[in-house]
Amino acid sequence: MPEQFSRPVRRPSSAFDNIVGAHDPAEETRIAHATASALLTRVRADESGVSADRLVAFTAEHGIDEIAELWSKAPARTLPGALWRLYLLQLAIHSDPHTAALLYERGRVELASVDAIVAGAPVPANPDEIVALIDTILRGAFRGDFAVALDRAASFCRVHASGATHTADDYELTEPSRASELTTRALRLSSYAQDLTAAATLWRSDALV
Repeated sequence: MPEQFSRPVRRPSSAFDNIVGAHDPAEETRIAHATASALLTRVRADESGVSADRLVAFTAEHGIDEIAELWSKAPARTLPGALWRLYLLQLAIHSDPHTAALLYERGRVELASVDAIVAGAPVPANPDEIVALIDTILRGAFRGDFAVALDRAASFCRVHASGATHTADDYELTEPSRASELTTRALRLSSYAQDLTAAATLWRSDALV
């Protein structure tokens, strides 16, 4: 019996282009910037606020994988990069609000700056209030002054980073692994703060793309 061969599947050229170009860095960058800009424009046009509320609740309902696929590789000081960091910050707070509240309060006490005032958390802030704060900041990015939202997020990161740094010092002798984790968190948050502040400056000069 002759060997059977299946007929090749013919794909439209556009589908073939999508497969071949799926991991093209230039195309990924273009898509990241286009989707971030289109999303922000569309949500801001919805005066009811429903679209913004849906985006604030997006990660709780769908996780962060879909957003990561779009924006995680974008440079930090771009529109998609800034939005990605806002969502990462929200996810981290929602994942462990109790630790977030403890570190934020420690940072508020230790940090000699106006960052706690800029961030806008209650004093002291409980876990639910910290979650509400980060959601409010994210909502402000979609409905209010985008640069102000970025500045508030940056200040939040600085306060949180200060708390993580000082708490790491407390654990250094007794629980070095815990101290190392907190130090890593502090460094990451400090980096986010710098990037978000830079993004806010770029937004104010119409240079954040």
